[in-house]
Amino acid sequence: MTLIDPCAFRRVANASIDSDHESFVTLLNQLDTAGDAEFPGLFRHLFEHTEQHFAMEDRLMRDSRFPAEAEHAGEHLRVLGEFKQFKSRVDKGMLAFGRAFVRERLPQWFQLHASTMDSALAAHINANRKQ
Repeated sequence: MTLIDPCAFRRVANASIDSDHESFVTLLNQLDTAGDAEFPGLFRHLFEHTEQHFAMEDRLMRDSRFPAEAEHAGEHLRVLGEFKQFKSRVDKGMLAFGRAFVRERLPQWFQLHASTMDSALAAHINANRKQ
């Protein structure tokens, strides 16, 4: 079983965002089945990937003058703050907290975020590229 089907999650029609999302889904699914020895390293990798992805999206929003930049960037900060709290627990060996975050929080958040905020960003970029 996978947390998010790699073939079924919503693509947003932006190559950079979609590529990063594919990597996120792959890492998330690997974490779900990871053993205790590999879980902390994979969790850290997913956190770093997410930080880098958000930074890239923040640049895209700024460069394209995305009207909902403040709201979208604020969501990035909120999620990174939550992620950091769970990473701190995983770093201390409290893997059950990280596993719960991976299984119960991230898949639902990701699918909603991609289908709303990221889709709107990609549509804005694509519309302005054609002008």
